[in-house]
Amino acid sequence: MPEPAVAPTAPAAPAALPARRLAQVRWVLLFGNFVIGCGVMVVVGTLNDISQSLDVSVSVAGQLVAVAAAVMCLGAPLLAIWVGGLDRRKLLATALVWYAIGHVLCALTPSYLALLPVRGLTVLAAAVFTPQAAAAIGAMTVPEHRGGAITFIFIGWSLASVIGIPASAWLGDTFGWRAAFLAVAALAALGAAWVYAVVPAGVRPAMLTMSAWRGALANPVLMAMVLVTALACAGQFALFSYLAPFFKNVIGASTGEATVLFVCFGAFGVIGNMIASRYVDRIGAERAILFALVVVAVAMLAWSWATSVAALLVVIVPWALGVFAIVSLQQARLGAAAPPLASALIALNTSAVYLGQAAGASSGGWLIAHSGYGSLSWIGLGWVVAAIALSLWASAAHRRSRR
Repeated sequence: MPEPAVAPTAPAAPAALPARRLAQVRWVLLFGNFVIGCGVMVVVGTLNDISQSLDVSVSVAGQLVAVAAAVMCLGAPLLAIWVGGLDRRKLLATALVWYAIGHVLCALTPSYLALLPVRGLTVLAAAVFTPQAAAAIGAMTVPEHRGGAITFIFIGWSLASVIGIPASAWLGDTFGWRAAFLAVAALAALGAAWVYAVVPAGVRPAMLTMSAWRGALANPVLMAMVLVTALACAGQFALFSYLAPFFKNVIGASTGEATVLFVCFGAFGVIGNMIASRYVDRIGAERAILFALVVVAVAMLAWSWATSVAALLVVIVPWALGVFAIVSLQQARLGAAAPPLASALIALNTSAVYLGQAAGASSGGWLIAHSGYGSLSWIGLGWVVAAIALSLWASAAHRRSRR
C-alpha cells in the first residue's frame, strides 16, 4: 500500500472501536483486498484462454497486466488526493461496485482492443481500495498494533493467489476467460455490500495535502524505501505474469498440475503473510523485509534448474513465503518510518506496487518475444537483487538520520 504535512492518521468518527467491531472491520477489509487481488490477477490465470480467444500472442495478452498496472500506479496517488475527505465506508463500497461493473463490461468486450481500455478503467477501483483500506484500518487501530493490522488485511492478496488464480485458471480452461471475469464481478458486489454493512460511518483519515506530498517526495530515504517495493514487485511479475503459459509450454503441466502449482504458491503466500503479520511488530519491518527479499532471491536463483512439476513445487514454496509478505511489510515499514506522512507514503507504496508490476510484466513479455521463457527467472532475480541493495542502503541512511 504511509504537523509539517499531515496529522497522523486518525479517524474523524469514534477514536477507538470495540475490539470485536475492529476485528470485523479487519476481516471485511481483508476480503476486499482478496477481491481486488482476484481481479488484478485474473488475467494471469486466464492468459492462455485470453490469448487464444482474442487471437493475440501470449506476450501481447500479457500487456493487459502491464497496462492495468500502469493505470493503478498513476491512479493510486492521484486518486488519493481526490478522495481524501470522503467517508471511507462509502468510498470503499463504491470502489467495489465500480470493480463489479467493470468486470462485467470486460466480460462483454468482443476484442482485445476493446478489452484493453475497459480493463484500464476497471482497475481504477483497485488504485482506490487497497491504499484507502490500509489508511482506514490504520486510522482505527492504536499505533502499537497498526503494523500488524495493515499486514493482516494484506493477507487478502495472498488468499487471492490461493483461490483466485487457480480458480480463474480452471474457469478459463473450462468455461472461458469471460466466466472468470464474471466471477470476480460477483465477488466484488458481495464485498461492496459487506463493507457497507461493517465499516463504521464517518471514518476519514487525515487528508493528504500538497505539503504532505512534498514532505514525502523530497525525502530521498523515504523514496528509496518506496522504490524497494517497485523493484521487488518487478522481480515477481517478470515471472509471475507468465506462469500459466510457462507451466503449460515449458514444463508441460496439465491443467490439474498447473492448478496445484498455483494453489501451493498461494497457500504458502498466505502463510508468509500471516507470519509477517504476527511478528512484524516484534522484530521490526526492516529486518523482516530483508529476510523476505533474500528468500525470494534464492528461489529465483534456483528456478532455472526446476524442470519438472515436482521441482517447481520445491522452488515455489520459499518464493511464495517471501514474496507476498514484502508489500505488507513495506507498508508497515513506511508507516513507522514517518508516521505524519503515513497516508502519502501508503499511497505511494501502492503506486510502487503497480509500477513494479508494469515494469516486470513488460520486461518479461519482451524477453518471451525475443528469447523465450528461459531468461524470465534471471531478469526477476536482477530486479530482486537491486531491491536488496537499495533496502540495505535505505535502512542504513534512515538509522543515520535518526541519530
